[in-house]
Amino acid sequence: MATAISNLNKIPLIAQVKNCTLCVPDLPMGAKPIFQVHPKAKILIAGQAPGRKVHETGIPFNDPSGKRLREWMDISPEIFYDPEKIAILPMGFCYPGTGKSGDLPPRPECSEKWRNLLLAYMPNIQLTLVIGKYAQHWHFGKNTKSNLTTTVNSWKHYWPDFMPLPHPSPRNNIWLIKNPWFQNEVLPALKLKISEILGTKN
Repeated sequence: MATAISNLNKIPLIAQVKNCTLCVPDLPMGAKPIFQVHPKAKILIAGQAPGRKVHETGIPFNDPSGKRLREWMDISPEIFYDPEKIAILPMGFCYPGTGKSGDLPPRPECSEKWRNLLLAYMPNIQLTLVIGKYAQHWHFGKNTKSNLTTTVNSWKHYWPDFMPLPHPSPRNNIWLIKNPWFQNEVLPALKLKISEILGTKN
């Protein structure tokens, strides 16, 4: 056993994560860890878990949610998928399957095993976008508000290191209509901060 652990420690961290099979018995489409990290990354997207389409393509946020998120950030796909600029680290790395009201929650094993190691791998993060309640509970802990809307509406409490966001899924269209302050107040601040960090401000 000691020899096996010693050999595992010699394998680079990213290779270990990409070959992770912790949750295989509980994954309907098998293990396929999907994330994007680099030591030079400046902005971290802390999401939930890949959906079915993302699982099939192996590209994070390669779906309508990703298109909307890039619009919120006001960046191009080229910048979004540049790991030296943007890191993408969901709470669960593999597609968890579908339940009665949408995708199942992210598997907890990923955050327990890998999250702190991968965050330490990226020392240059200046802003973390914390998307959805699972990511917010992990990153904010006791500072998470009573519900997602209140957490997002309290964004100044976490600023400028973090920005809590609702999930950009089309399923949240009604939420966006009911909460116009998000479009009017939060997104302009987010876009300005991102442009400052990435040096894209005109």
